[in-house]
Amino acid sequence: MSAPGIFPAQQQHPAPPGYGPANGAAPVQAFWSPPAPRRDKGLAATVVLIALSAVALAWVGMYLVDGLGPPAFIICGLLALVPLGICVLGIWWVDRWEPEPRSSLVFSFLWGAGVSVAIALLVGPYFTYALLELVPYGSADLLGAVVQAPVVEEIAKGLGILLLLLVRRRIFDGPVDGIVFAAAVAAGFAFTENILYFGSALRTAGPETVYELGFIFILRGLLSPFAHVLFTACTGLALGLAARRAGNAWILPAFVLGLIPAMLGHMLWNGGPALFFGDFFLFYFLLQVPFFGAAVTGVWLLRRAEQRLTLRRLSEYATAGWFTPAEVRMLATGAGRRQAMGWARATGAAPHMKEFIRRATRLALTRQQIASGRDVSANMEYERTLLGEVTGIRTTMLAGQALQPR
Repeated sequence: MSAPGIFPAQQQHPAPPGYGPANGAAPVQAFWSPPAPRRDKGLAATVVLIALSAVALAWVGMYLVDGLGPPAFIICGLLALVPLGICVLGIWWVDRWEPEPRSSLVFSFLWGAGVSVAIALLVGPYFTYALLELVPYGSADLLGAVVQAPVVEEIAKGLGILLLLLVRRRIFDGPVDGIVFAAAVAAGFAFTENILYFGSALRTAGPETVYELGFIFILRGLLSPFAHVLFTACTGLALGLAARRAGNAWILPAFVLGLIPAMLGHMLWNGGPALFFGDFFLFYFLLQVPFFGAAVTGVWLLRRAEQRLTLRRLSEYATAGWFTPAEVRMLATGAGRRQAMGWARATGAAPHMKEFIRRATRLALTRQQIASGRDVSANMEYERTLLGEVTGIRTTMLAGQALQPR
């Protein structure tokens, strides 16, 4: 059995002389030599942020245990795993084409579940007091739900995405990445918030406790598990678009612009049923369901655009001799990847093929960063590293194929 599209052709040859920025393509380096290994400072910083976020989550956990009691905390935590699992499946669907580093996803979740909740708990009450000073005859509950919570919570969640963009700019490639990281932050926040909401239902005395808990679980856990994800995705999308540009000038404006629809959507979600519709289910089916459908369609279109970008950039490497055209079709199309993974599983090369696809996709996105003028020197060095890695993985797979019985 032969590997689909893998041929030991020109990939170890230098790029053809005269290869240049035709049709808008950034020039591939003319000669390749393995660069000296460099420490990933972004990864090291992410590990530190993970540790700090874990401390914040531990504090929030102790706060919840103290307020709910250990039995209620365990029950509510188990229930909150259901909507979290639904969100994780959604993130996996969005992130399939070019999976993000697990360290960055872990940080995003911990920031949402720990740091964002801690900020909301500590800052939220003071923000509500300030609102009551401005609107002395307003309702604290209404102002807290419709104004304070959307503003404070979306800023708290958005800061995690912003921090990740600044720390790990190399792997933050565009709007799909921004949505993935935003979804992970929001899923973490919703997980902790759901424990709080489920716990408040358990504190209801009397036979209606089970009914109250069941109703809130269906409402938050099954009907609207993606509510926070949809809000925060606006911030992630804006930061992802800014990440595509050279320099940092667009990052802060994008953060502010992304927060505006995130906050407005959150405000509408919290106050819409009572202020405009009078009935949650009418509001849900007339507004939230179509909005969710539009969001899914938008993400699908962004993923398709990312696939086309991968195809275009890897084709440049094929022109330079690093890949064959058949390899490009294998690496840059869904059908090609499925065929490749089928062959790899049959021959025991699945881990190598998965890494080959992942590194080649990262190579294409790195070339896009070079073409857009982002950190050109550092990205060209990283490009050399990736070219060496994909060449080595290909050689390993071909050597394994040669040992297969005929």
